[in-house]
Amino acid sequence: MSPEPQHLLTILLLLPMLAALAIACSPDNLARKLAISFGAGMFGLSAFILSQFDISRAAEFQLKEQITWFMQPFPVQYFVAVDGMSLSLVVLTGFVTFMAILASTSIGDNRPRLYYAMLMLLTFSVLGVFMSLDLLQFFVMYELELVPMYFLIAIWGGPRRAYAALKFLIYTFFGGVLMLAGLVYMYTQMGTSATFDMTLLSSMCPGLPKNIQVMACLGFFLAFIIKLPSFPVHTWLPDAHVEAPTPISMLLAGLLLKMGSYGLVRICLGFFPTFFVDYGPQIMALGAFNIVWAAMACLVQQDMKRIIALSSVSHMGFVLLGVASLSSAALSGAIFQMVSHGVISALLFFLVGAVYERTHTRQLPEIGGGLAKQMPTLFYFWMLGTMANLGLPGLSGFVAEAAVFYGSFTSPMAQSLTNGHMVQGWIYFAALGVILTAAYMLWLLKKVFYGEELPKWKGHLTDATNTERIVAYSLSFSILALGIYPLMLINYYAPVSDKMSEDIKVHMSVTHSPEIEKLNKKTAISLR
Repeated sequence: MSPEPQHLLTILLLLPMLAALAIACSPDNLARKLAISFGAGMFGLSAFILSQFDISRAAEFQLKEQITWFMQPFPVQYFVAVDGMSLSLVVLTGFVTFMAILASTSIGDNRPRLYYAMLMLLTFSVLGVFMSLDLLQFFVMYELELVPMYFLIAIWGGPRRAYAALKFLIYTFFGGVLMLAGLVYMYTQMGTSATFDMTLLSSMCPGLPKNIQVMACLGFFLAFIIKLPSFPVHTWLPDAHVEAPTPISMLLAGLLLKMGSYGLVRICLGFFPTFFVDYGPQIMALGAFNIVWAAMACLVQQDMKRIIALSSVSHMGFVLLGVASLSSAALSGAIFQMVSHGVISALLFFLVGAVYERTHTRQLPEIGGGLAKQMPTLFYFWMLGTMANLGLPGLSGFVAEAAVFYGSFTSPMAQSLTNGHMVQGWIYFAALGVILTAAYMLWLLKKVFYGEELPKWKGHLTDATNTERIVAYSLSFSILALGIYPLMLINYYAPVSDKMSEDIKVHMSVTHSPEIEKLNKKTAISLR
C-alpha cells in the first residue's frame, strides 16, 4: 500500500470539519452551494476509499493511521482504520449526508450558514465513530454529535422543538455517562496492561473475569441501546423525529441510530462475548419485543412522521435479535439491516417531508387520501419505500430480515437444550412484526394516496421537483441494488461477521459446556 492511501481516512474525516469552517465564514447565499460541493466531495472520497480497500482482507483493519499524543497519565492517541463492516457504514454516511444536503431546500434564508455548518459537524462526529480504533477517541466522537443535533432540532424544528431537543440531549447524555462509567471501570480493572487500543482490547477483554466483563459491558450496552433505540429508553426518538426538519430526520434515522448498533457489534460483542453468551436469550427477547411492540404502536398513530419513527424502533429490533443470536448468518443480517435501514428510512422520511411541504400537515385525517392523482411520481417512490420497509423480496429490507430469522433459528441459542424452546418462542413472536409492518405501511399508503382527494387539494398540489427526483431516485436505486444483488455489500462485511462468530465459538468452547460446543459446530454458517 502506497503512503498516500494511508491518509485517505484522515482526509475524509477532516473534510466535514473544513466544510463547517468554510461555510461558517462564507456569505449566506453561498452556504448551500458550498455544502453541496463538500457533500459531493465526501461521498466521492468515500467511494474512492471503497475502491482502495482490499476486499480479500476485509476482516482486517486497513488504511491505518496511528499517532500517539501522550502516554501519561493515560494513553491518548489518534487511531483510525476501517474493516469491511465499518467501511460499509462510512460509505453510507457519505451517501446519506449528501442526500440530506440536497434535501435541505426548505431551510431557505433561515440562518443557512449555521444550519449547514452544524450538519457538517454532525457528519464529522458520525464518521469519527465509524473510523475510530481508540476507545477514548470513539467516546469523544460519540458524544460530540450531541452539540450539532441539539441545535439542529432546537433552531429549525417544529412547534415543540425545545422539548424534543432537550429530551434528546438528556437521554443521549445519560447514555454517554453510562458509557464513560463502563470505559473507566474496564480500564481500571486491566491493571498494568490497560489500553484504549480497540485492536488490543478485542483480544484482551474476553480474558477478563466474568463478573468484570458483565459490569463493564453493561455500561456500554445501556448506552448503545439508548441510541439504537430500544424499549424502554426509546421515547426520545419519536419526539425528535416529529420536531426535526426533514433532512435531519434522514440523518437521525439513517446514521445516528447506526452508531448504537455499530457499538453493539464492535464493542459489546467484540470485547465482551461472555455477556452475550450468558444473557443472549434475554437480549433476543428484548429485540423481539421491540419489533412487535413498536409495530403495534404504529397502527394507532395519526402523524406520518411518528409512524416512520416508531417503525425505525421496530426495525432496529432486528439488530438486537441478530447480534444476540451469536450465529454468523444472524450477525450478517444485523449488519445488513444497519445499511438497509439507513437508506430505506432516509427515503421514507424524505417522502414524508415532500408531502408535508405541499400540504403543511402530517396528520392523516387532515390529508384525507387521494394524493396520487396530483403526485404520481411521489406516489411511485412512496410505493417502493413502503414495499422495502415491509420486506418485499427483491428489495434490501427482505435480505436483512430473512438473514436474521434464518440465523436466529439455526443459532446455538435456539437449539440449546436449556433455553432453546424459549428462544424459539421469541423468534416466532418477532415474526409477527413482519405481518404488522405490512399492515401499518399499507394502511399509511392507503390513507395518503388512495381514495377521493379532499376538495381543498384539487388543483393546488404539485408533483416532485427536479431536486426531489434526484434524491428519491438515488435512494430508491440503492434499495433496489442491495435487494437484487446483496453480495455487493455482504462481500465486504461477511468476513468480519464470520471472524467474530468463530472467535465467540472458541470462547464458548473454553468457558461453556460441551453441549454448546457441539451446537456451535453444527451451526457454523455464513451468508457467503
